[in-house]
Amino acid sequence: MALSNNVRTYFEGSWQDGNIAVIRAADHVAWLGSQVFDGARKFQGVMPDLHGHCHRLIRSAEALGMTPQITGDQIIEIVKEGVATYADDAELYIRPMMWATESTPGIIDLDPNSTAFSVCIEELPMPKAEGFSLTVAPYCRPRQDMALTEAKAGSLYANNGRIMAWARARGFSNALSLDIDGNVAETASTNVFLVKDGTVFTPIPNGCFLNGLTRQRVIGLLRADGAEVIETTLKVEDFENAEEIFCTGNIAKVMPVARFQERDLPFGPLSKRARDLYWDFALSA
Repeated sequence: MALSNNVRTYFEGSWQDGNIAVIRAADHVAWLGSQVFDGARKFQGVMPDLHGHCHRLIRSAEALGMTPQITGDQIIEIVKEGVATYADDAELYIRPMMWATESTPGIIDLDPNSTAFSVCIEELPMPKAEGFSLTVAPYCRPRQDMALTEAKAGSLYANNGRIMAWARARGFSNALSLDIDGNVAETASTNVFLVKDGTVFTPIPNGCFLNGLTRQRVIGLLRADGAEVIETTLKVEDFENAEEIFCTGNIAKVMPVARFQERDLPFGPLSKRARDLYWDFALSA
């Protein structure tokens, strides 16, 4: 699925226009889901944390047992080459990917040395900081002993997708998902924060969700600015009593939550400060 009509794809050593085919019918990934990806953004002429996104792809591939045939630094240079073919003011979604093409003699497990690589770049406007709503999904995040949760693996996103679909069918933008102990983990596609009595709280990483790069960046920026940020175990009740809620992720970077369940929420001062601090960081990098 292409996100726009302006797509460029790097595969087998060159950039090509369009949403080209890169996976064959009998490839391991086509029937057993051995794919990892990462996402970066380009907006207002900058690509914040590109280094982290490209190097995390390498770690994700290795977590699934693949042997990358390229380095993180080489991916950065390929991305920069592709981005340079777009207009200077283009807002882009940058998605490097790796997957396995072959199986070992055991059939199910992948051949580590059959790792393929591609980058897909698509034009995608930055979402406006308005109208974002959250509910609570009935579907849980798997523990790290149940799935490869340390990787940004495409196979994990079937669960994310049903969380998102469940939320949208009920008129919400997204939904909180819980771990199997009933603690809030994240949403279907973002990390999540709440504000109570002037303090920012966010679920502490427990292995069932990724400690996002934008999440880490925002925590560091807020703390450096003097805000108290506490990583801790949170319940749905904590969000029900929150004064502000905001999310962090690659698509929108920092997004205030305007409605949680049936309660309207303000674009409050700490949510706004988090977003302003992130943009100041990105544009000064």
